[in-house]
Amino acid sequence: MKILVASHTYIVDLNCEKLRILSQLEPRIEVTVVVPKKWKPGGVQNKIIETQYREEGKFRIVPVSNFSQNHQGLLTFGADLISLLRKFRPHIIQVEQGSRGLAYAEMITLNQLLGLKAKNLFFTWWNLPYELKFPVSLLEKYNLTHSHGIISGNQDGAEILRQRGYKGSIKVMPQLGVDETLFTPTPQPELATQLGIKPGDFVVGFVGRFVQEKGLLTLLNALVTLKDKSWKFLLLGRGPLQSEFMNKAAENNIQDRIILVESVPHNEVPKYINLMSTLVLPSETNDKLKNLTSVGWKEQFGHVLIEAMACKVAVIGSNSGEIPYVIGDAGLIFPEGDVQSLSHCIVQLMEKPEFAKNLGEMGYQKAMTQYTNKALAKKQLEFYQELVSQ
Repeated sequence: MKILVASHTYIVDLNCEKLRILSQLEPRIEVTVVVPKKWKPGGVQNKIIETQYREEGKFRIVPVSNFSQNHQGLLTFGADLISLLRKFRPHIIQVEQGSRGLAYAEMITLNQLLGLKAKNLFFTWWNLPYELKFPVSLLEKYNLTHSHGIISGNQDGAEILRQRGYKGSIKVMPQLGVDETLFTPTPQPELATQLGIKPGDFVVGFVGRFVQEKGLLTLLNALVTLKDKSWKFLLLGRGPLQSEFMNKAAENNIQDRIILVESVPHNEVPKYINLMSTLVLPSETNDKLKNLTSVGWKEQFGHVLIEAMACKVAVIGSNSGEIPYVIGDAGLIFPEGDVQSLSHCIVQLMEKPEFAKNLGEMGYQKAMTQYTNKALAKKQLEFYQELVSQ
């Protein structure tokens, strides 16, 4: 089976592991990943990444000329894509730019014009209802009509696609898995000493952006209600809420319990997660989205949850978006924004260490069986085989 996947996501080599594994699952599988030749990462001024061709056995990254360097929806590819498609002749074409991606419409059209007879798929994270105006509505209709299958990163996204009239096959699974060789249970006594964490300390952890929708202030308020208990709060990240967060901590005389680490390389994150007694993802939904120009957000997956689970750290999450599905019965769920419920979850883990340990073990088993790159590669291949056989 020849598989072609197109996305700017795979400019980053770390993100390629699932597809690399996919190419190794069976002898006759070949995976070609199309990436833009030049891409400007969001939020990074004056930085343009120029991608390079890479080949590793039956897996290869092929940079193709592109007409947008920083907009997912407007990304399209140049004429060199045509020669690549003619030579490779894929059985599967998957574009990971959402239902309204121009690159996906381009692939669909070239698939027809070149007589490839490949199955068309796209991946989407989008999980909020939306309205579209002409001509974007026509573009999405074209893409959905010609899709043989869809991979949605979450349950809500799949439901929205059904509501928009799509009747074909949908597979729900995240875009990227967890690297179990990196995120693994490993004691970190030296780092603990460096950060002032003593054996037996109960460490509440948070990893992410310091923004309103991540629920950081709700988590802080929950810890304020537990001032009479012994805990420390380890945070990895930064963002616009940082000043407000630290001021509130000072107002409540808990600033000495806060351990803030602003910038950590990805391969160092597991060390910090392994210091946590629990990792909390208290995301909060902003579902005011009515069109493409207004603001709305709901947790699309919560990748840090599976990273913590892979480290056998008990997880607590709000009920925003995909979080309850990711955690399942392998952690604790509370109503988003509910300070008292979150406090109760934290207290349960504080006062019942065996319970916390059991949740950590359950989370680990779930991460290993469902969320490693190998597990996701197998699920993706099964979906492809199902579509090709139709």
